[in-house]
Amino acid sequence: MKVIKIVFWVFWRIWFYILMAIPILIMLPFLLASIITEKGYPYFFKMARIWAKFILYGMGFYYKIKREEKLIKGKSYMIVANHTSMTDIMLMLAIIKNPFVFVGKKELVKIPLFGFFYKRTCILVDRNSSKSKNDVFKRAQNRLNQGLSICIFPEGGVPDDESILLDEFKDGAFRLAIDHQIPIVPIVFADNKERFSYTFLSGSPGRMRGKILPFIETKGLTGENRKELRDQVRNLIYNQLLEFKKGE
Repeated sequence: MKVIKIVFWVFWRIWFYILMAIPILIMLPFLLASIITEKGYPYFFKMARIWAKFILYGMGFYYKIKREEKLIKGKSYMIVANHTSMTDIMLMLAIIKNPFVFVGKKELVKIPLFGFFYKRTCILVDRNSSKSKNDVFKRAQNRLNQGLSICIFPEGGVPDDESILLDEFKDGAFRLAIDHQIPIVPIVFADNKERFSYTFLSGSPGRMRGKILPFIETKGLTGENRKELRDQVRNLIYNQLLEFKKGE
């Protein structure tokens, strides 16, 4: 029985990367055309949402999202969520219709095909470089000025200790939100680690619960409020994760 489970997990993980590649290859000419200029990004984003849903359904995941507030079309937001799985990217694309740009770690560039478009459409950060962090702010500001939203996982990565429910938050997302006086959209993903964690021999098809919490306004806030805002958002997400745990 154990051998069967291992074979399933290995095949299932390989299937995930096959699913990542299939829609990219099918839509390749249109994807390439959409990244020639920054103005084409909204078209790229629509195709990215198709790609994300194709993977989620192909892996046997079904998601159920409760929305306490809805995003307004054409408005910019700072979208933040807890981070435990690579599927966080796909689920975020599937549930948010407003075009947004990810701020993400540069390591994902190494994934074939996906990495090519990831590098050209996302804002990459090297967590070990202060220059890279400064460049992130410049590029994010440019995207916000274009009317797009930004999505950041403020933990700065997936916690090394998988027993940690929610790691400490970095300041970057909240500094940007205050600088641009845009609302923060806190999102909670309850089951993504269970469905598809970074541990290779793990995961299974099944439900993905999520919740979009009430937005937090930043109008009138200054840089002095950054840490207070950061802790407020983290506490909201943490408490909702606990609620999901109680409901299991």
